[in-house]
Amino acid sequence: MTTDIGVAARQFLRDVFGYADFRGAQQAIVEHVAAGGDALVLMPTGGGKSLCYQIPALLRPGVGIIISPLIALMQDQVDALKQFGVNAAFLNSSLDADAAREVWKSLLRGELKLLYVAPERLMTEGFLDLLERLQENSGLALFAIDEAHCVSQWGHDFRPEYRALTVLHERFPDVPRIALTATADTPTRREIIERLTLEKASQFVSSFDRPNIRYRVTQKANARQQLQTFLEAEHPDDAGIVYCQSRKKVEETASWLKEQGWDALPYHAGLDAATRNSNQKRFLREEGVIMVATVAFGMGIDKPNVRFVAHLDLPKSLEGYYQETGRAGRDGLPANAWMAYGLGDVVTMRQMLLSGDASEERKRVELQKLDALLGFCESTACRHQIVLRYFGEGHPGNCGQCDNCLTPVDTWDATQAVQMALSCVYRTGQRFGVAHLTDVLLGKETAKVEQFRHQQLSTFGIGKELSQAQWSNVYRQLAAAGLLNVDMEAFGGLKLTEAARPVLRGEQSVWLRRDAEPAKRNTGKTERGSRLRENFAGANEDPLWQALKAKRLELAREQGVPPYVIFHDSTLLEIFKRRPDNRDELGQISGVGQAKLARYGKAFLQVVEDMATGT
Repeated sequence: MTTDIGVAARQFLRDVFGYADFRGAQQAIVEHVAAGGDALVLMPTGGGKSLCYQIPALLRPGVGIIISPLIALMQDQVDALKQFGVNAAFLNSSLDADAAREVWKSLLRGELKLLYVAPERLMTEGFLDLLERLQENSGLALFAIDEAHCVSQWGHDFRPEYRALTVLHERFPDVPRIALTATADTPTRREIIERLTLEKASQFVSSFDRPNIRYRVTQKANARQQLQTFLEAEHPDDAGIVYCQSRKKVEETASWLKEQGWDALPYHAGLDAATRNSNQKRFLREEGVIMVATVAFGMGIDKPNVRFVAHLDLPKSLEGYYQETGRAGRDGLPANAWMAYGLGDVVTMRQMLLSGDASEERKRVELQKLDALLGFCESTACRHQIVLRYFGEGHPGNCGQCDNCLTPVDTWDATQAVQMALSCVYRTGQRFGVAHLTDVLLGKETAKVEQFRHQQLSTFGIGKELSQAQWSNVYRQLAAAGLLNVDMEAFGGLKLTEAARPVLRGEQSVWLRRDAEPAKRNTGKTERGSRLRENFAGANEDPLWQALKAKRLELAREQGVPPYVIFHDSTLLEIFKRRPDNRDELGQISGVGQAKLARYGKAFLQVVEDMATGT
């Protein structure tokens, strides 16, 4: 039986979706669920989670019900499935009454193989009754619970309505369930199992490594200008996401980028629904759009050719950072995760966590997660290794991709400087911020120094061997390492922690990273072109590549779908490289499939022929 399922699964994979082979654990998951088993799937973004429930739904009788919290994801997935020739639909608040009625009719006639629905709608008694009717008639193939981490109070996208999904197992015990998430640390994973009663489910945990993503953390100086330099050098024409902490900063950053000539749009929960939807649609359906957003944007966005994710503010946790950066490079092609980080980020994030209404236990957990992220930022080790260790996974060696591996960071014995910095905090009364402390160490007789008579302290002027920027780096690293805390009642003043005592007593040495000077702006086309050629093997400047992209965009606009729904960049790149002469050769390219071959084969073969003959 398993052999028959495996053969049928591979045939669907090849004929419908156009892929020659499953990746990683996909085949084992598909065969397990298709045979009626429950599964918990932890797989990174871009790892192919959708196929893990789409193919079993096609293999089993009846309709597969996919529970998703995101309207954008539903629309995206349904558009993509229709391109592959699969009958799929969604039910959510974006449909008017007539459109929703047609979906209901198609369901009752047994015409659909996959239906996407929000948890709120699924939990209505009317919809549960409909599911019982479907089970009696055409059947229920499976329940897929996407973004399963939403069930956990420790997850960063907690949705209370997910807690009620246990009703699926209670009312439909014979229908297999598959819960999927792109990220879940140990406490979150444990709670998913408990809350969804998946104790007997098989667990499939894939590697969390995203080797195509280049992690880079830079010392924050002028963050906007640093972002501009990064974009000009490496992503002049690419789609990407820029994350900011506040709505105000989102608006200001998007406006500033537009003034600099970038096609940038804002997205946050404070915008009206029409504006959010319009901006999201432009991001999905146009090329080269930059979305400046809070974390309200991103979960479930299936745009595969996001070439970069930039953070202008520190996220809340390493888990959140991993998920947000994972929205880049879903097509497997190289992508950048860039972050500008400074002491102000540490202060702001700790203040947010400590001033919230959460329980003390929750605050403690959140602070631990923040500390793990700060360790990631300050570390001199391979960043891929750090991320994987956080998720309980090993890494065979340096990745050769992150900033620490490509340009190893110097470290220095900063014990004496750290003792000076900590002593200055103590001598000034543990109530001043970095700027004032640095003035004291440098011996600057500013008005504030004179006001508090700090020029009379033993620490006044003892730190002239370091610059103001270097002292700022020292204090940032000490705050990140937990030797200093920020006292919010003292307006951000620094206070010593217990961990500082052995250092002050000379019982413990301290080594710090020596930060490089911020990169100077370089708008030269040579650097831009070299990075783009690295990403796309010289395709960007080739007329054939431009013609293939133009044809894809033309077809997408005709149908009102995003270009990547026609073909992913990875598929288009393979067409560019292989330059097929006929339908058979085109049909061998990954991501084409029989339905797309029939629909688009002639058009793309014509583009290749025209460019070859110069017509």
